[in-house]
Amino acid sequence: MTTGGSAELVRRPNGSTRATLLELLFDVIFVAALALVSMLIADRHSWTGVGQTLVLLAAIWWTWAVTSTTTDFYDPEQRPIQSILMVTMLGAVGTAAALPLASDGHAMIFAAAYVIPHVVRGLVLVGILRLHRHHAQQRAARFFFWFLVSAVFWVLGALPPGQPHWPLWIIALAIDYGSSAARYPTPWLGRVPVGQYERSTEHLGERYQQFMILALGDIILVPTLEISTADFSAARLGAFVAAFLTMLLLWQVYVYRAGAILQAPTRIRGRAARISPYTHLVMLVGVVCTAAAFDLVVERPTGETPVRLVVLILGGPVLFLLGRSLFAYLITGALPWHRLAWLVPLAALTPWAHRWPPAMVALVTVGLLVGIVAGDMVGRNRGRRFQRGRPG
Repeated sequence: MTTGGSAELVRRPNGSTRATLLELLFDVIFVAALALVSMLIADRHSWTGVGQTLVLLAAIWWTWAVTSTTTDFYDPEQRPIQSILMVTMLGAVGTAAALPLASDGHAMIFAAAYVIPHVVRGLVLVGILRLHRHHAQQRAARFFFWFLVSAVFWVLGALPPGQPHWPLWIIALAIDYGSSAARYPTPWLGRVPVGQYERSTEHLGERYQQFMILALGDIILVPTLEISTADFSAARLGAFVAAFLTMLLLWQVYVYRAGAILQAPTRIRGRAARISPYTHLVMLVGVVCTAAAFDLVVERPTGETPVRLVVLILGGPVLFLLGRSLFAYLITGALPWHRLAWLVPLAALTPWAHRWPPAMVALVTVGLLVGIVAGDMVGRNRGRRFQRGRPG
């Protein structure tokens, strides 16, 4: 670990692409926040409440995504970058702690915990890079400019102290996500050059994979917390096993051919770096909705299933599948139709699902995921046989 100048601050092309231990600790804090999001969704009795919770999730996810982009472009072994990570970790703890309170009179706590790490990161990077007159200062300045713009709406949305003004917070999120999609167009500086995205290393792809695998653990963590305080009835144990199987099957859905992107050409990796925050957000919403669904299913596995719970049980895996399929399409240009075809029987079963016990709806969902994974395995085996049969 070194202090280094600005030249050392930027990651070297031949540098290590492995995640540092501090980055892994950083992930654990965010995964804890995801578990809280899942439990909040389970406790919400209106779709408005669920939507507000997802707005907070989008903010938490954006902090992780931008910070991971930072540690891919800059060297995470350098002390200034480690300091940024530590401040962001503190902010993540703050946003996680404020999740249950953001809608109950403590909006400013969440806004401050979100805004301060982004402002600190901008000040540190722009200050150091400008001091050494490094060309990367323009990139840091573009990011900093747009986070200052969105910070105005985050703070105004928390004033006066009390309930958040949700339209302003949604505008702030739109600025954060939209400015990134537009490559941070900044007065007098222009946009981030596409070539800088093509500098993305295998490190960034591995960071996304590591985080999503940790996030999938929430699907079994949340119902584990629920079943530990309840009776171990047969129906409840069946629902718990269904949660475990769903976690494993969604993991299989995610990792299918994911490794190929890590070894893809730089142009493909650059495209993946730009779209990953958006497609992975869709998958993440699927994960937290699935975890919330199994929290409720384990709590009450028998009786009729409320429509809201049907939507969570079926919609969570569907969102995850759609996010993963969209990611594959935007990278390769080909839609995995053999996966999407399973949405047809799922849609056909939906109108009757509310008459079934929650545990049964969960098991039907597991069955459909088994079909998707089995289709992946058949396709992989056919591809291997084709490769073996090709003339040398």
